[in-house]
Amino acid sequence: MALTDATATAAPEGTDASSDEDATEQRHYRICPLCEACCGLEIRTRATPGGRAVVSIRGDAQDPFSRGYLCPKGVALKDLHEDPDRLRQPMRRRDDRSGFDPVGWDQAFEEIARRLPPLRDRHGADAVALTIGNPASHKIGLFSYFPHLARALGTRNLFSASTLDQMPKQLACGLMYGHWLSVPVPDLPRTDLMIILGANPMVSNGSLWTAPDYRGKAKALRARGGRIVVIDPRRTETAQAADEHLAIRPGGDVFLLLGLLHTLFDEDLVRLGRIADHVEGLEALRTVAADYAPERCASHCGIPAATVRQLAREFATTERAVLYGRIGTCTQRFGSVNSWLIDVLNILTGHFDVEGGLMFPKAAAFAANTMGRAGQGKGVATGRRHSRVSRAPEVMGELPISCLAEEIETPGDRQVRALITVACNPVLSSPNGARLARALDGLDFMVSLDPYLNETSRHADFILPPPSPLEDWHYDMVFAQLSWRNHARWSGPVLPAASGRPDADTATDPDADRTRDEPPAPRAEWETLLRLAAILNGLPPDADLQAVDDAALRAELKRQAGDNADAVFSALEGGAGPSRWLDLGLRSGPYGDAFGARPDGLTLAKVKAAPHGIDLGELQPRIPEVLRTPSGRVELAPPSLLDDLTHVDAALRRPTGDELLLIGRRETRSNNSWMHNLPVLAKGRERCTLLVHPDDAARAGLGNGQTARLSNARGSLLAQVTVSADMRPGVVSLPHGWGHDLAGSQLSVAAQHPGVNMNLLLDEEARDPVSGTSVLSGIPVRLSAAAEPLAHG
Repeated sequence: MALTDATATAAPEGTDASSDEDATEQRHYRICPLCEACCGLEIRTRATPGGRAVVSIRGDAQDPFSRGYLCPKGVALKDLHEDPDRLRQPMRRRDDRSGFDPVGWDQAFEEIARRLPPLRDRHGADAVALTIGNPASHKIGLFSYFPHLARALGTRNLFSASTLDQMPKQLACGLMYGHWLSVPVPDLPRTDLMIILGANPMVSNGSLWTAPDYRGKAKALRARGGRIVVIDPRRTETAQAADEHLAIRPGGDVFLLLGLLHTLFDEDLVRLGRIADHVEGLEALRTVAADYAPERCASHCGIPAATVRQLAREFATTERAVLYGRIGTCTQRFGSVNSWLIDVLNILTGHFDVEGGLMFPKAAAFAANTMGRAGQGKGVATGRRHSRVSRAPEVMGELPISCLAEEIETPGDRQVRALITVACNPVLSSPNGARLARALDGLDFMVSLDPYLNETSRHADFILPPPSPLEDWHYDMVFAQLSWRNHARWSGPVLPAASGRPDADTATDPDADRTRDEPPAPRAEWETLLRLAAILNGLPPDADLQAVDDAALRAELKRQAGDNADAVFSALEGGAGPSRWLDLGLRSGPYGDAFGARPDGLTLAKVKAAPHGIDLGELQPRIPEVLRTPSGRVELAPPSLLDDLTHVDAALRRPTGDELLLIGRRETRSNNSWMHNLPVLAKGRERCTLLVHPDDAARAGLGNGQTARLSNARGSLLAQVTVSADMRPGVVSLPHGWGHDLAGSQLSVAAQHPGVNMNLLLDEEARDPVSGTSVLSGIPVRLSAAAEPLAHG
């Protein structure tokens, strides 16, 4: 999405000055970076004595991808930009650990260079761990330059938020289609039946599926006579707007899916359709399915066998249908098997790689499934190494983040002694965050790249902040590969750097006592990552980053273009940072100009020149071209997933208990923990409450607004009760990402509504062993009335 309007010659790039308005007011078009929906925004700014200020934020009606849709999070960009708690310059922990003081960028990098490389040299590369969180997916600078830091560090202790969220899906897709990001998504605008399992797109607007305005698309589906069925322990916002809701037992997804699989074979409903000649492993699936009749699985999934069989028939016999599952299916013991079976069921019913079914997007840049040899590749490998303590296998180059605390605590060779965190808050998001917090206090050195002094970064020796999203440009590297419609959009900075400082009108340089050549504004994130990489590669902390970036780009071009590398380098849009890499990705991508060979193709200049983005059309069939498996076929029966069915059988032999089960949830206004500090999203009712079915509340002697104690062997917590008939009996729900009451963090708005952290009740050793993903759902708990009231703020 370009911000430049060629007719607005008086306005700088990234703006649109309108003659029928105040001449100081400008319109800017921006991709929202606050969730996977990636909506197009129209942001209006006005000149002020201190620079420019945001006047309004609304949906961009001319955006071909989001078409004017806007959720409350987009409006919160103004609050994020102006948040006085957001850091504007590096912070250094005092030697007595009593707090932090601001320092200059040069001083921060000099001390990091003095302390970090010697520590690595003394103890080995694995002594320094590296973690990255989901905000990186929304920032091209972070996502494209994080690999530079990882390679320079050389550690095998790499962790991310993936093992708290989507790793099972990425693993299943990697095994089946040959690449981690070959994730098929629902073709909702053309389907007639959508079955949603463990997902709430009315709130998320898609997850591993970038689909702004799910509500509007779902309404259109029903208007044309289609149906939506939602399967979830809670009657979610999505279920409330659906035709049917089936209240599944938490953790019962695998038994439901296997019952559906059995029915397809048992009732001769398998129809592979157009991809029949491109699959491997059908007979292995037939053998597996024989053991899982719905009658055997019903008690464990909590849905009657007759209902399961009828659902399978309806799915198989509807011409255009799709089954979609997400985070609820991933964050449980059989997350990888669930993710695999969801795609298998779409394939066996002919609802795969066809209109109205699961389809593969075709991104304009950076998608591995559009590069190299089409239809065949190396596939993926897992378990190339294991964590030192628990021996958990590596997946996608990462270890389970729930292993981080033990890797820090346990003495011995390769013990983690230093940590770099990039846009993540694992103390709040990981199981048993209290243990991790204690472990972080024992590190020799820690650096956090983060905009806030939060529950994790409070343990760091240095916090290096990013600029505001409104001060940075962006292109979606990740979410264009997961989008409901193909597109290319670029957005430039809306405001100049440092314009969000609370004292912008009168501020003096905060580095005045140190050096006058440093701007107080945060550095670009790619620059911070590349500076750290350069330091770890032995360069001085003031090394020429342009030369470093040039060398890295030339090396990649030599690999891709051989003898033509110098010519390609010269042809790329100039400047340092991700801009040239993006131009390379677009020009060498499936819609690109191939450096002049296809004159009508995309370049970065063309994408930037499109005021609202470029529409690249509906999803199209891509089998077999999209495949990167060694066989060149869709692998229906990956051995590691078949092997895990042994444990499914063992679980089926264990009777279901009558224990109360805890599940999580997310809401539009509190999708991630760092949104809790934004006033426009924090206002209104308390959102961190415990949802309890009326029968369960009555048994515990609890009513609306009362304080409940939730406990298990891991610990206990207090939560305010909301009695809700939307819950399945025997199931309670707390939202994800709360617990802003830890000393040392500086999140003033979040602290007024701290909520409670459900991860206090989670076992960090409970994982899906195939993907390493933590079990965050279906946790046995006890519910009782609390003797003490719940403290607020």
